[in-house]
Amino acid sequence: MSLLTRQIIFILAALCCLFPLMSPPLALLLGLVIAQFMEHPFLHLNHQATNWLLKLAVIGLGFGMNLSFALQAGKEGFLFTVASIFGVLTLGFILGKLFKTELKTSFLISSGTAICGGSAIAALSPVMKAGDKEISAALGIVFILNSAALFIFPGIGHAFNLSQTQFGIWCAIAIHDTSSVVGAASKYGEQALQIATTVKLARALWIIPVAFGTAFFFKTDQKKIKVPYFIGLFVLAMLANTYLPAMRHFAPYVVSLAKTGLTLTLFLIGSGLSLQVIKSVGVKPFLQGVILWVTISCVSLWAIILLA
Repeated sequence: MSLLTRQIIFILAALCCLFPLMSPPLALLLGLVIAQFMEHPFLHLNHQATNWLLKLAVIGLGFGMNLSFALQAGKEGFLFTVASIFGVLTLGFILGKLFKTELKTSFLISSGTAICGGSAIAALSPVMKAGDKEISAALGIVFILNSAALFIFPGIGHAFNLSQTQFGIWCAIAIHDTSSVVGAASKYGEQALQIATTVKLARALWIIPVAFGTAFFFKTDQKKIKVPYFIGLFVLAMLANTYLPAMRHFAPYVVSLAKTGLTLTLFLIGSGLSLQVIKSVGVKPFLQGVILWVTISCVSLWAIILLA
């Protein structure tokens, strides 16, 4: 298949994601299907485009949220966040030793599971001076499991009759990446979406203390720590929606664009998960990632049903 043909097919598929009938799970599935049958024609741009689209989509979603509601959601999810982050990092260290996974790969998998998936891996990898192979393995595992979560979680939520609040908190804790958290929560309900987004972004701020701890543990330069600035813009968008009455006329349109951007983001993530990428992950690192994910999913679900 020629490069031009692949480019046309890819662009047409991406344009399909801009229509309302295309849901986030369907967009992800479309990307996955394309990745298995043809070589990505824009692979060198895929990661950067995904990164920027996700940030813009998250900021846009802030225009649909109320500050007081967000603070309440953040308060409810705080204890779950702290307990789950330290629990996952500890279990990840133990599993890494047990499976004899390379130390940096093991730590990136654990951090991606504990905090916020690809964003945590991208922020921590320069701090610990991780190589391309270690970063690729960790990202591959996170994105594969994210894809599964986007399809599985809403069904489990309905099976356990979770409330909007319970499902939103569970998504934010148990799904790695913000894109899949928002995708799964939006499928469950508007209130679940607001709670999941707020708790997940509050969770993402833990990148900063974990990054300092990482620099100390790996004895590297702390100056390379990346602060997730887009979270501040999300908060500003939320403040504008809460306190500026004029924004309420434009907010629904901005939120709609943000959701479309998220759908396109998930298509791009799926299109980057070719069979070659999946095979390159390795059995033991993948097994470590699966055990961590299943553990945090089951334990947090049990705790939320019991306490939330």
